[in-house]
Amino acid sequence: MAKNAKYYVVWVGAKPGVYDTWKACEAQVKGYPDARYKSFATRKEAENAYREASHAHVKPRFAGTVRKSTHFKGESSGIISDSISVDAACSGNPGVMEYRGVRTDSKEELFHMGPFPEGTNNIGEFLAIVHALAMLSAKGDNATPIYSDSRIAQGWVKAKTAKTKLQRNQKTQKLFELIARAEKWLKTHTWKNPILKWDTKHWGEIPADFGRK
Repeated sequence: MAKNAKYYVVWVGAKPGVYDTWKACEAQVKGYPDARYKSFATRKEAENAYREASHAHVKPRFAGTVRKSTHFKGESSGIISDSISVDAACSGNPGVMEYRGVRTDSKEELFHMGPFPEGTNNIGEFLAIVHALAMLSAKGDNATPIYSDSRIAQGWVKAKTAKTKLQRNQKTQKLFELIARAEKWLKTHTWKNPILKWDTKHWGEIPADFGRK
């Protein structure tokens, strides 16, 4: 084995994984938009790193390095593609509600909750943001941004309280239990992940959109 052998982790590329040579790694990242990769001295270090979020090892890429993607309508400049997008869908107000979170760059679904028999869009957005925060916190990731298109939900997260007027009843009991759990999490944890407003006017629908409009 070469004295200065390195091992390469590809988090985002043609085929993510751990590679033994730069040539093999380069084949996965060369020309790939927003590729994320890094070299390590030992295979064990590389394998451990691959199981973690890329932000733990590679600094996020911000405006100016974001790829043009067919996922976004119009001008995508300013989108941080290595991020999580959340959204909620509600049939009526209140009505049957569900929420989910996806990777902004690929639309890969990371979580999906519901449907709940009665809820509101703002509650769904609030729970989705907190769900994403808790998920990232469990991974030790305090850098990945979260996009939401609801300013109201973002305000609730900042206040650590869901200021909903939804009535508590048999249909909403489970939802209020989740709200209480989310509020408790916000009041007992700290986070640094940016919570950003998705610019629907310029970027089109948020990647987590349920497509029911």
